[in-house]
Amino acid sequence: MTHEPLPDGSASRASDLRLAEAWLARHDLSGARPTPLLASRLAVRGRARLAAAAIPAVLIIASALAAVPAFDGRESHRPLPLLALTALVAGLLLAQSLLDWWVRRVDQRAGATLSRRAAHPIQPSWRAVLGLPYAVFTVATFACAMALAGSALAVADPTVRQLAVVLLIGLLGVTAITAVQLRHLLRRPVVADDEESLTADVIMRVEDARDLTTPSVQWSLPMVLLFGTAPGWLSAAVVANVILGMVAYVALRFRTASSATVARRVMSIR
Repeated sequence: MTHEPLPDGSASRASDLRLAEAWLARHDLSGARPTPLLASRLAVRGRARLAAAAIPAVLIIASALAAVPAFDGRESHRPLPLLALTALVAGLLLAQSLLDWWVRRVDQRAGATLSRRAAHPIQPSWRAVLGLPYAVFTVATFACAMALAGSALAVADPTVRQLAVVLLIGLLGVTAITAVQLRHLLRRPVVADDEESLTADVIMRVEDARDLTTPSVQWSLPMVLLFGTAPGWLSAAVVANVILGMVAYVALRFRTASSATVARRVMSIR
């Protein structure tokens, strides 16, 4: 790995280098020395991930606020709460795009400092980075949440139908945000100048892709909006969705190969 700092002289702090060293050891790359370039890339990803974690929380809170009239038993035909929620979803989508742009810009600046490039014939595909099991899990999780929303729309109670509309807006919003993140992940530049840094680059992609599969909103939003308000059978389905989804998620995490193993498989087909 290159030992040159970024061109603007902003060398990574000692704490970032220590974190980079621990990250390398955790992924069986202890033979590689941590560099300012790697430390900078890992640090900006950590900050971007922390900021991105607030987006689902904001979406859940905003959806609950938009559903307040329904919870209060006041059937309101005014579209203002739904329009406000839709506008917020658009704003969150823009915020995620800006976070992705920030990470991509750091990668581009880091790549510009490399004296040479470690060639890779193609950008790693979604199947290589995300993997079919995680992709199936993500699609199935979204499909189950949409099925719950569709079932709520079919209920005769107008309050439940109003909550279902809020749920649909939230689910479509988080799906769009996830799609934007995945598109950025697959298109961001490869930053590497040797075999070890190329492996580290692929590992970061795999880890970021797997983070996208955590279905926080898909599980939380139906619980917030439907549980205890919808009919008993629908509330039971909401709880079953969370329990079965968590079991599947834990099994997926334990049974699939580590990000380092996946990265080495990708490297082996270069």
